Amino acid sequence: MRASLLCSVAGIGLLALAAQPAAAETVRIYQTNSGGDNVNIIDPATNKTVGYLEGIEAAHGVAGSPDGSRVYISNESESTLDVFDAKTYKLIKKVKLSGHPNNIAVAKDGRIVVAIARDPGSLEIIDGNTLTSKVRIQTNGRLHNTYVTPDNKYAIMGSTRTGIFTVVDLAKEEVAWELNMGKGVRPMTIETNPDGSTKRIFIQVSELDGTRIVDFATRKEVGKLEVPKLPDRPDFIEHRLDSPSHGIGVTPDQKTLWVTSIPQNAVFVYDLADLKLKGHVDLPTINIPGRKPISSVANWVTFTPDGKQIYISNAASNSTTAIDTAAMKINAVIPVGQAPKRVGTVVTN
Repeated sequence: MRASLLCSVAGIGLLALAAQPAAAETVRIYQTNSGGDNVNIIDPATNKTVGYLEGIEAAHGVAGSPDGSRVYISNESESTLDVFDAKTYKLIKKVKLSGHPNNIAVAKDGRIVVAIARDPGSLEIIDGNTLTSKVRIQTNGRLHNTYVTPDNKYAIMGSTRTGIFTVVDLAKEEVAWELNMGKGVRPMTIETNPDGSTKRIFIQVSELDGTRIVDFATRKEVGKLEVPKLPDRPDFIEHRLDSPSHGIGVTPDQKTLWVTSIPQNAVFVYDLADLKLKGHVDLPTINIPGRKPISSVANWVTFTPDGKQIYISNAASNSTTAIDTAAMKINAVIPVGQAPKRVGTVVTN
């Protein structure tokens, strides 16, 4: 099984491939349920759950192998990286980690980077071939999230405790540079240059309903966006103000930036070229007779590879919202497990 979006052919191999019918791609959205013991597998063509990864209490991060044959889940309850077959949904291996994991990401060469969320904190790199721990890179504080840049040169990450944003050189497997954001570093997304190199990082931080912006080349913060306050918003638990904006993504075509907001119970859409607001989509509410509607607590996001749909986890309402990105309209609200948070896209054929 190969992920056709990630493979390349050249020379005579291209001619041979052209003579054969193209293999159909399979796109699946994986929704982890942090308060449950499984992961929903959603078909974006129908926006229905078509399967589950079972037996993962407190699943956190999710990512696919470069060839799409495996799905990786960070398991908070056992401090393992759980490896599943993407076709059969069967468990292949549990890789023991050095500490309690948070988010994960995968490099093009197959290495899995795992954010270790317990003191003293580190980035643990797992060999994708042997499924064994390769190296631990000490970071400044326990880690909350980690991502691999689209050019696969760097892993980026941050700490909610120290407020340090860290960049690791994946070729050298060592810290390249750091930036003190002054607040806890939370979800991030990456904008690329035309050559695929990293242009800007949009970083959500504690107590900000929006995002801060870091220029990757100059290693400096260059701006900030705060989402607008909307009228007649639903109720939400006050402690959510510690992290009011906790989901963000750049569309695959690099044209728009999507930013979720818990207090506004909405996702806001910005033109990436000038960062002007294009509009917003109201998210579902929790409705209880006799009281004001309650925020669904929007969290992480993921896109289909064609960018036509965005998926947003609703941590309080146990659902995932599928949105048509062009129309900025909800396509479906999909029931999932308990306290859904991280959500990811895996493509296979």
